[in-house]
Amino acid sequence: MANEWTEGLPEAARAYLEGRRLDEVECIIPDLPGIARGKAVPASKFARQDYFHLPDSIFYQTITGEWGEAAGDDGFIEKDMILRPDMSTATAAPWTGDWTLQVIHDAFDRNNEPVPYSPRNVLKRVVQLYRDQGWEPVVAPEMEFFLVARNIDPAKEIQPMMGRSGRPAAARQAYSMTAVDEFGPVIDDIYDFAEAQGFEIDGITQEGGAGQLEINLQHGDPVKLADEVFYFKRLIREAAMRHECYATFMAKPIADEPGSAMHIHHSVLDTTTGENIFAGEEGSETDAFMHFIAGLQNHMPSALAVIAPYVNSYRRYVKDHAAPINLEWGRDNRTTGIRVPLSGPKSRRVENRLAGMDCNPYLGIAASLACGYLGLMEKKAPSAEFKGDAYEGEGDIPRVLGQALDVFEEANDLHEVLGPNFARVYSIVKRAEYDEFLQVISPWEREHLLMNV
Repeated sequence: MANEWTEGLPEAARAYLEGRRLDEVECIIPDLPGIARGKAVPASKFARQDYFHLPDSIFYQTITGEWGEAAGDDGFIEKDMILRPDMSTATAAPWTGDWTLQVIHDAFDRNNEPVPYSPRNVLKRVVQLYRDQGWEPVVAPEMEFFLVARNIDPAKEIQPMMGRSGRPAAARQAYSMTAVDEFGPVIDDIYDFAEAQGFEIDGITQEGGAGQLEINLQHGDPVKLADEVFYFKRLIREAAMRHECYATFMAKPIADEPGSAMHIHHSVLDTTTGENIFAGEEGSETDAFMHFIAGLQNHMPSALAVIAPYVNSYRRYVKDHAAPINLEWGRDNRTTGIRVPLSGPKSRRVENRLAGMDCNPYLGIAASLACGYLGLMEKKAPSAEFKGDAYEGEGDIPRVLGQALDVFEEANDLHEVLGPNFARVYSIVKRAEYDEFLQVISPWEREHLLMNV
């Protein structure tokens, strides 16, 4: 299909379509949970349209499909947003039966202003705050997830998937190549889909859980990396379903197994010089480096409701289960919530280990960057570096979603960075979701309270 607009597509999308006729374009936008919403249109129609409409109510929906009363003064009239394509995000949908592209869109209101509670706009807002100071934020996300047996009955516990050997995936086989080989066919499809979409995988490793894998991505622009994580979640799910299993990004899908994190590595470059502001003369650690760490320590409790957005998220923060329970920081110490990995001065970075893989990647990265930004602006010192096993200390983060929302709702400084209107909508929607959860009686309650209390 030799249309003018296809000639300007990213290289991977052009290569995917070479010698083929494009059938369909999926016009998509991530909602608050990070689910792709939108429309599929014939390629010929997409070539003629500059935008399309969706109601703003897609951002008021809970994960269950119910609604938060977040519409504001206009009331719940479901007014249309104007969604414009970002053609730099055009990429293949290689699992479809015909030749299809996906394109992420940005949301604007009728005055051409960015919709403030659209997650991609929230991240763009935070990145722009850095750029206004002459800084360029750089991130590298790590994605952990489980491959599990198909599960169509919510009452049944989630089980590990069957491996290539015909045996269930085994736990506590971290970094085992044999364990990775067990999922070979799924991983082959993940690589093939990623290549078709133009994504570079830095590596795939077996993590500590049964059927738990980790994919690392190359560092780069925060919005571009969030786009990739958003796309990767769909890509991985599609690859898994081809092989009679599910990919899940739940923070804690299986009891007594480690949870799944989205660790976020941060560095900040000086826009003028291109140098890492965390490294000074002769490679020394700068004040800015310490201020960034202090920002994470001081503001991450307020942001936890964004980077740990569901009731299940808090089941991950268990002592001695590969997830942090506090905001200590340390060099090359995986027990701390904030880790400084081994690196040379040019690649000095700070790793936030608190974010769960269940978070919306745009909001998770935005919240983490927002905490670091506040630290850079406040210029406070962090606590002393923690030496030893941080699990021996006390937890200093909220333990349940309700508590995390209480802290988030009082965090005016964080709201100013993320956007006050986003904070309002997010809080209302998450409260509605939490209230839904509190109406559910769990098997634990029936087992232990029914006849005993």
